[in-house]
Parts: sequence; C-alpha cells; structure tokens
Amino acid sequence: MNRRVSLGVAAAMALLLIGCGQTPVVEQVATYGYMKVTTADTEVVSRYSASIRGRQDIAIMPQVSGTISEVRVLEGERVKRGETLFIIDQVPFKAALTTAEANVEAAKAGVETAQLTYDSKQELYARNVISEYELSMARNNLLTAKASLAQAEAQRVNAANSLSYTVVKAPSEGVVGTLPYRVGSLVGPQMAQPLTTVSDDSEMYVYFSLGERELLKLTRKHGSIGEALAALPALELELSDGSVYEHRGRIESISGVVEPKTGAVSLRAVFPNPGNLLISGSSGNVLLKYVEHDQIVIPCIATFEVQDKTYIYQPVDGKAVSKIIEVSKYDGQNYIVRSGLEAGEVIITEGVAMLREGAPVVLKEQ
Repeated sequence: MNRRVSLGVAAAMALLLIGCGQTPVVEQVATYGYMKVTTADTEVVSRYSASIRGRQDIAIMPQVSGTISEVRVLEGERVKRGETLFIIDQVPFKAALTTAEANVEAAKAGVETAQLTYDSKQELYARNVISEYELSMARNNLLTAKASLAQAEAQRVNAANSLSYTVVKAPSEGVVGTLPYRVGSLVGPQMAQPLTTVSDDSEMYVYFSLGERELLKLTRKHGSIGEALAALPALELELSDGSVYEHRGRIESISGVVEPKTGAVSLRAVFPNPGNLLISGSSGNVLLKYVEHDQIVIPCIATFEVQDKTYIYQPVDGKAVSKIIEVSKYDGQNYIVRSGLEAGEVIITEGVAMLREGAPVVLKEQ
C-alpha cells in the first residue's frame, strides 16, 4: 500500500512539472568547420616600399658668375638635349672675348716683327757684321713673342668658353624641375642650390630594400647573389593610387653592404617609361612574384596568437587541441605554413576565437 502511494506521488509531481512548462535539458555541442591541409604550388607576392627617381637627375649649375638675363623654360617642361634653359648676362663676357682676340692679333704682330728681326740678324751674322750674342738675343726675342702669342690664344679660348657658358643648355633630354632663380638673380658656380634639375625619365630607377634574411635565403637557393637576382622574375610596380604599372622592370644592381640600422640591402630596378607616367621623386611598391612549390596554405581565421606565437586547433578524440605553427603572410587572408603542419592533417577553421583548450568539438559534415 505504501508503494502504491509513493508511485502515485511521483506521478503527480511529474504531471505538475510538465504543467509548469519545464522540459528536460539536453546538452548540445557546437559544430565546427574544418579542413584537411594539402600542399600545392603557390604564387607568392612580396611588396617592398620603393622610391622612384629619374635615370639621371642632373643638377644644372652655372659655370660663370653673373645675373640671369633670360629664363627660357618652364617648370615641368620637357626639353631636348642641347636646348637652352637660361642665359646669363653676356655683356662682360663678350667684352672679355673682344679684348682677348685683340691681344691675339697684337701677339701675332709681335711674332712677325721678332721673326723679321731674327732673319735680318742671321744675314748680318753670316757676314760677320754682328756678334753671336746679338743673334742669340734676336732668337730669344722671337721665342718670347711666340710664347706671348700662345698665351694670348689660350686667353681667347678661355674667354670664348666663358661666353659660351653664359648659355646654359640641357645636358640630356628630360623634364625641368623647379626654377628657384628668376631674371635678375645673381648666380655663380659656388652657389648651394642649382639653377634647376633635368630628369632623364626615358627609363626610371626604382630603389627598394630586401631583408637580409630574404636575400640569404635566395642566395642559398641559387648559389650566389648574382644567380639569385638573375633567377628572379620581372618586377611589377604598384603606383600610389593602387594601380599596377603596365610595364615590368628588372633588377639592375644590388649594394654589397647591409644597412646596420635596418638590416636590409638596397636594390635598384629599372622600369621603362615610354608614356612618362612615372615621375621622379614619387613613390610606390615593388611587387615581386614567384612560385613556391609544395606549400601548405591555410586561412588566417583558422589561427590565433598568444605572445607572438601562432596557434591552430586540431580535433583530437572529440576535443580541441592547440598546436604551434610558423607562418608567413600570403595574400592578406591566408598564411603559408612554414613549419608545424603536414599534408593530411586536419585543422579547425571556424569559431577558433571562441574555442578553448580541451573544449568538446563536433566537426561539420562536408
């Protein structure tokens, strides 16, 4: 009888609980996406900040002192080799040339007079009219006159050169830079700032730096720096607006010294510039693309970092187990795994940020 009462009470309590809306709690385990890692040939794109310079950025310095009488170019104007850029006041230089030419004529007359005197003395000496001493004096006077003529001719050349230097010409084809001096400005060879610069932009030099470790890796792979650079593919150039320049370049030289402060080596690449789109003094990014064989690539969201170390989670016996791996950046959304994973292993790719060591996991069906 007591047993029947107990069963009845239990039944009544169960009905009461059901009536109050309470249902049995069922523990649920979250499901997670995963991937089995594989190897594949991967195109790697490395970006390096770069500065762009004209193949020749020639500072135009005056070779004579004077005031500027004409400025024949504008800033940013394209000029040809030999085209006149400036004219420095020519009046004093023309006067100096005229004086030098007159001195030459006077020296020529002096030579002719000394020659006549010497010829006459030779005849007199042959007839024993004069002594050998007088003949030697006449010969020395002739030599002195000839030396004066040579000196006058040299002064005339210098005066002519100085006059020619008043016309400042472009040493090469290119683009004119800023013009800090105007008509009336006093200029000279010793001034600190040039009259302007002419940038030869038919080809452009692009300077960038390669990390010491990257260079060492390439050198070990190919045997020498020269062979490593020769093996690199053509470079692309990303401009400041994010677009990629249509022409490709090549590495032309590399410095033989590692910069102690940065631990990098400076390289110089050459890019053609037929449309004059590249401007000296601008900046961009050099894009170095090459293929790495048999690489494992995983999404960045499948990783997390603790104290500068990169981890992934793997499902082991239904639980999340973390593992340290080494990675390098790939394309902003994926990493290339350098060590810590082998092809065929499984990693969790979803909800990694919410997982904890040893948490139960159920893999989603794929």
